[in-house]
Amino acid sequence: MSRVHDALRKTQPDSGVLPRTQAPEASSGTAAEVREPDLAQALARFPVVPFNPSPDASLLDPSRPGEAPAEEFRSLRTRLNHIQSLQPIHSLVITSPSPAEGKSFTAANLAIAQAQLENNFTLLADFDFRRPVIHTLFQLPRSPGITDYLQGKAGLEQIIRRLEGTNLFVMTAGEAVLNPLELLNLPAAKELIEDTPELFNWVIIDTPPLLFAADANLLSTMAHALLLVVRIGATTIDSVTRAMGSLCQNNILGIVVNAAQKSELYSKYTYYHSYYTSPES
Repeated sequence: MSRVHDALRKTQPDSGVLPRTQAPEASSGTAAEVREPDLAQALARFPVVPFNPSPDASLLDPSRPGEAPAEEFRSLRTRLNHIQSLQPIHSLVITSPSPAEGKSFTAANLAIAQAQLENNFTLLADFDFRRPVIHTLFQLPRSPGITDYLQGKAGLEQIIRRLEGTNLFVMTAGEAVLNPLELLNLPAAKELIEDTPELFNWVIIDTPPLLFAADANLLSTMAHALLLVVRIGATTIDSVTRAMGSLCQNNILGIVVNAAQKSELYSKYTYYHSYYTSPES
């Protein structure tokens, strides 16, 4: 039995949490409804920390759902959840061809958008051990985190934190290491990515860029799917082609285009929002 399975069993009540893909159908109510009470008890074992994002993080504000960026991420969320209804996809790598193209921004905001749905428990995992930023975005301690767990220095209940008042859970990167790729090649890394979807609807994984390290390529073989983030005016067609060609398997769900013109985005959204919310004259 893997370390993760053992840790998950310790977080679960005696009746156990039914794995998502093995939940039996019930004569009255759905499998998800049968699973909810046990799931809630299991997730309650993880520590709760304040939801206090950095003012400079450009993260979605749950109290202001009408803003245009929130609408864009809700649209992405809807598409992903539709795909999930057709295929058993619960772990998603978010990466980019090169640095500074918005992969961490996309991963964090997509996780927030997913967690806004009722009972849509979401885990945001920072597997970018080289330049981690998730802990900075949410103003959380970097350690203990994933690298501490993989080195046997921390348990699962120490590295997963729930953000207060949300369905969002975060695993920070952990202490700095000299050998990130070697850690990712450990069986425990594969087990962590493969087993955590038993507790979460989505496991969203932030990784290093594809063209600057082999980490994202390796992680994409462990996860169900991958989203590639590109930046308008910065990402070249050549870098996208090389990034996609570097992958060991073809599990790309699509490409997210970052840094669209705010004026165009806001004007279109404001028009439709005003049309549907304005009182009749």
